Amino acid sequence: MADLSVVELSPDADGIVDLAALGEEFVRDPYPFYAALRERGPVHRVRIPEGALAWMVVGHDAARAALADDRLSKNWDNAAPEAGADSVSSGYHMLIADPPDHTRLRKLVAREFTTRRIAALEPRIREITGELLDTHLAGREGRADLVAALAFPLPITVICELLGVPGLDRDRFRAWSDNALGIAPREEKTVHARALSGYLAELLEHRRSQPGDDLLSALIRTSDEEGDRLDQRELLGMAWLLLVAGYETTVGLIANGILALLRHPGQLAALRAEPALLEGAVEEMLRYDGPVETTTYRFTTEPVEIGGTLIPGDGQLVLPVLADGDHDPARFPDGDTFDIRRAPRGHLAFGHGLHFCLGAPLARLEARVAVGMLLERTSALELDADPATLRWREGVLLRGVKTLPVRWAR
Repeated sequence: MADLSVVELSPDADGIVDLAALGEEFVRDPYPFYAALRERGPVHRVRIPEGALAWMVVGHDAARAALADDRLSKNWDNAAPEAGADSVSSGYHMLIADPPDHTRLRKLVAREFTTRRIAALEPRIREITGELLDTHLAGREGRADLVAALAFPLPITVICELLGVPGLDRDRFRAWSDNALGIAPREEKTVHARALSGYLAELLEHRRSQPGDDLLSALIRTSDEEGDRLDQRELLGMAWLLLVAGYETTVGLIANGILALLRHPGQLAALRAEPALLEGAVEEMLRYDGPVETTTYRFTTEPVEIGGTLIPGDGQLVLPVLADGDHDPARFPDGDTFDIRRAPRGHLAFGHGLHFCLGAPLARLEARVAVGMLLERTSALELDADPATLRWREGVLLRGVKTLPVRWAR
């Protein structure tokens, strides 16, 4: 982590901090910059790298409270045009809905996305992970990019099989997803978002005509006691949410988590020596460098006061910073220290409140299997690059290393 004492944050004449102007150092390690903001107070006016103007909320307690504040709407109909924010998701889904719509949608999806269904996936997740490790760790020692070899193919394979989309064109899909969720000109993002929407619509139509035992087929036919069911727009939204969010965040969790271990060899050695620490280690990975940096967008429906700052109620964009909340020393002593023996209860990596991540159990399961089996099958696992040269995703929504070069002995 960078030295907080040398961090400079200079608002412009309007009091706005331009995060994009902070450059590559912020992309690589945003935590000291958020900490510097936190020292000044919990709320700050910023321009995010995506271009939108936002009120950024830092600190654990302030962020957690904002996540549960019903004056902050997820519905894009409440967004102020001058914020400059653009929605790139397909259809209508839980992350862009408020109660009662959110309650209804989550209830219908939760009927199928059950704990039992997720737990039943573990043998297959282990099988997929074993196949990937066999492919890339075939020699006694070697080198690989763990994002390409494990962190990406594992979750995309799992979510595709869960949804019943085994023939996904992964390269094309990943390009659409990366462009839609990353930093790109508005016109380019729109083109990729439309292409992704069209592709998902075709998948839904295919599943309607050829239903199976998969989650997508179940969502198409599911209804509640009153006969309520997802309409076409809602099905498209849920397909987008589960397929895109369902793998993107897990890629970041696995890659960032393994990187944290590699940069802290004492912690890696402790985990090898005591595999029972794995479950807690995954929670610490989520807290220390989780895959979601800030929340998805929220918009004020009435004035909201946070820490003495009054945010107007006319659709202002508000972004609680999960990454900073999980490093706040007021909640996590020595929060910038990676410690797999820590008890990180209360971390915000999966959010808080109504929009707590429905896929958290699946992400945790995949991370435990991936990290556990990787350590079982390797020794002398090391980072094969200078950490300062690693490339990271741009933007403040998703945080993840793009490549993770490693070397190992088997």
